[in-house]
Amino acid sequence: MTRTLPDLKLSATIEASADVVVLGLAETSGRPTLVGATPELERAARKALSEKLLDLALSLGATTKLGSTVVLPPCPRRVVVVGLGDVDVTPDRLRRATGCALRTVAGLSGAKQLSVAVSLELADPELVQAAAEGSALGAYSAPRVSRSEQQAAVEAITLVAASSGPLKQAISTATVVSEAVYRARDWVNLPPNVLYPETFAEQARTAFRDERVTVEVLDEKALEKGGYGGILAVGGGSSRKPRLVRMQYSPRGAKFHLALVGKGITFDSGGLDIKPAGGMAGMKFDMSGAAAVISAVKAIAALGLRIKVTGYAAMAENMPSGSAYRSGDVLTMFDGQTVENYNTDAEGRLVMADAIGRAALDQPDMIVDVATLTGACMVALGMRIAGLMASDDETADRVLDAAEAAGEEFWQLPITDDVREQLKSDIADFRSGGKNRWGGALHAAAFLQRFVPDGVTWAHLDIAGPANNEDAPHGYTPKGGTGVAVRTLVALATQLAAQ
Repeated sequence: MTRTLPDLKLSATIEASADVVVLGLAETSGRPTLVGATPELERAARKALSEKLLDLALSLGATTKLGSTVVLPPCPRRVVVVGLGDVDVTPDRLRRATGCALRTVAGLSGAKQLSVAVSLELADPELVQAAAEGSALGAYSAPRVSRSEQQAAVEAITLVAASSGPLKQAISTATVVSEAVYRARDWVNLPPNVLYPETFAEQARTAFRDERVTVEVLDEKALEKGGYGGILAVGGGSSRKPRLVRMQYSPRGAKFHLALVGKGITFDSGGLDIKPAGGMAGMKFDMSGAAAVISAVKAIAALGLRIKVTGYAAMAENMPSGSAYRSGDVLTMFDGQTVENYNTDAEGRLVMADAIGRAALDQPDMIVDVATLTGACMVALGMRIAGLMASDDETADRVLDAAEAAGEEFWQLPITDDVREQLKSDIADFRSGGKNRWGGALHAAAFLQRFVPDGVTWAHLDIAGPANNEDAPHGYTPKGGTGVAVRTLVALATQLAAQ
């Protein structure tokens, strides 16, 4: 299913086979400086265009503004100049700048299977990895459901840098991480009649064929036998039955056990509390959390990180029918707790609760769940920042540090005693939502925390906003599925494995 990532590699020079060269424009002492232009490229430009590359770029409107791009006339190769901001670049700025540059390359007229050289005078492994990730992610295009074969605009990306051991490792890591984000994006962008619980679970199983990861798929019969009341209730209204995918990576010498749980609602109609017509258009994206978790586990295993990781992807389709669950139903969850369901369109927390309850049996040191859970989080933080709620500030800081290293934006929100009080029920152990509409993201997190065992640290990532980019592409982020949280989960596992 996942299309091939552009081939990422290193070269000490701009290879003759490069169709397009990406250069940078940075501000140094208040003046623009061209970054990465070789003497050979300058001579070719003077011969073809009778002008220096810097003068030509400035005459065409190039600026040092981060991510701004201009395309120079062929000389004889195409050259794209991208703004880097200040000359002292950071990994995140490099990701965004190279992402913009490669989106420009991919949008060139007739772009097909291009070979691109990214020449930015990089020597630090962290910066090389960031530039490689930004370039690869910026070159992404969503899969099409068509009888015609889809050809990639960019086939190969070469980072112009010395071929040292640390830089080779940086490219290798960038390749694995970028492949993981591609995989998540591709799944998220597939239509719901193609990707539904059964096919999603099988694609997840297939993804691990080459990894030392044990995969178990629970179908509706196994879920009923196991007492997964939340997943079964949410999936009960659909002819496409729910699934729970369990993935376990257990390398020798691992000292930390991380559990990852992802929401996999392949389509959310709202159930009997049905969404308005316009509110269903993007509901194929409601499995973004599961896509992120599966892809992250795959990347962690491919990188050979010395950390035990158990992943869960709770998959269901939330549809209205005579067999659908209702508002007011009392559900018995996997761990035996009873829940008064307050709204069938608050289905994600129910499947997640069952998966968290099952993950608790594995006795992990930390549980991190990822879900497109609430519109309230979008209201609070907008479309580019994800919410973070945690069992304690130390855990929240760990996740925030990983997100910063990965270049993803999260903001910590509180879970207060008042919020927990809102979940009291007169008929069951507790309600699945608050008694008023305010602070909905906090109520959902407080609900999930009820299923986390004492002594286990926990973080909840509400990615409802940034999981789907409805606006124009920006940086290395395309329109549609973004693959958000994949890089943060991999960075978190990397940090925990090193402690």
